[in-house]
Order: sequence, then C-alpha cells, then structure tokens
Amino acid sequence: MGVIAVVAMNRPRAWNTFSKNLVAMFTEAVQAIKFDKSVRSFIIGSTTPGIFCAGADLKERAKMKESEVGPFVANLRALCSEVENLPMPVIAAIDGGAYGGGLEMSLACDLRIASTTAKMGLTETKLAIIPGGGGTQRLPRIIGVGRAKEMIFTGKVVEGAEAERIGLVNYCVEQNENGTAAYDKAMEIAKQICQNGPIGVKMAKFAISKGSEVDLRSGLAIEEACYAQVIPTKDRMIALKAFRDKKRPVFTGE
Repeated sequence: MGVIAVVAMNRPRAWNTFSKNLVAMFTEAVQAIKFDKSVRSFIIGSTTPGIFCAGADLKERAKMKESEVGPFVANLRALCSEVENLPMPVIAAIDGGAYGGGLEMSLACDLRIASTTAKMGLTETKLAIIPGGGGTQRLPRIIGVGRAKEMIFTGKVVEGAEAERIGLVNYCVEQNENGTAAYDKAMEIAKQICQNGPIGVKMAKFAISKGSEVDLRSGLAIEEACYAQVIPTKDRMIALKAFRDKKRPVFTGE
C-alpha cells in the first residue's frame, strides 16, 4: 500500500515554536521524505497536547542580531516551499494552536484537518512585522484576498469550525479524549490516498498545483503533459486488469 510518513513536532516547553535547530531538523526530514519512493502520503502533526506550532521561537529571536533575522526567515520560507513542492500529498493535522509560522507551514500542505479545539491565525502584525513564511501569498489563494487581509491586518485567530466554514481547512472534526482527532482523520485520508496509483496521485498533484497558477489554456496543457506521463506505466495496466478481474489493484509505483 505504500508508506505514510509522519513528522510530529515535539517542543512542549516552547509550544513547538520554530527555532534554528527545529527548522534544520525539519528540513532534513523533508529532504529524506522527498527522495523516498516508498512514501505515498505525508502527515505533519504534533505530539504536544493542545498545540500544533506557535510560530517562531520569539525567545531565540530576541537574542538574534538584526542581520540574523532575515536569513532565519528565509530558511523557514524555504522549508515551507519544500513541503509544498513534495511530490506526494501532504496533510497537516492541526489538533491545537497554529499561529504565525505554524499556520504558514500548514498552508504549504495540500490538505488541512483541524479539530474543534484548534485555533489558527497569522498574528505577526501584533508584533509589528508581517508573515514571512509565505503566509501573505498562500492564505489569499486559499480563503480569498478579502478574508486573508482581514485575518492578517487584525491578527484574527479562528477556531476549527470557522476555519472549515471559510475554507481554511478541509475538515473540522470533534476533538476526542486523546486530543488526536485531527491526526486520526488525517491518517484515514492518507490511507485512502495510498490505495490509489502513486504515479497518478503525483501527476494529479502536479497538474492541480501548477495549473492553478496559470490561465486555463496553459493549465490544460499541463494536464495533458501529466496525463502523458501515466499512459506508459505498469500501474495503469494493473488497474485495467484488476477492473476486468473484479479485484482491488495493488500498485507498484511503476
């Protein structure tokens, strides 16, 4: 069925905030997943109860020289872009607070699942700065320019139910006693993805992601090019044979 990779942030004393070390470790993990052909879905979550990620480590930030701030933010922005450009679907499991860079990380994912106890916001203007991990660009593309401006200008924090209503997350699920409802739903979806042809899923992600950035005519050309990639695959023939034999196909990724 393929592998579901999971990266769970675990800095409970610091609310899973992004320090230099965490960004470096996260980047290393993403690079390993990027080149692992057995991985068909990737979940980003947290083992810290009540928190997904509270953004940048402000205690560390306060000790940085002015010349160090820009490169750190650039590294975080690059990490989010690496996540966004992974070939397999990426799901954010938001079982708690996702603020600043934490929400920006989830915006770089293909799907976002929140629990009813989740809270999300790009609160940087409260600190006299702006979102620097891609938030000013990805949030408007997901929820619309007007709503994104309101959230960023005011530093508004929304809960899971409202996040679902405005299209910020795909699902808002009732939190459970273990505090893992979003993760459980993310795992359910990841397993569904893994049952499908991995090359088809990869090409579908590429076509949607790249096609949504261009005009329709160009997007259709991207779709055509991606479809051409799946025609000669063994998986396509496996699917046709399984359909004929009324069996579930077992894809090899070839």
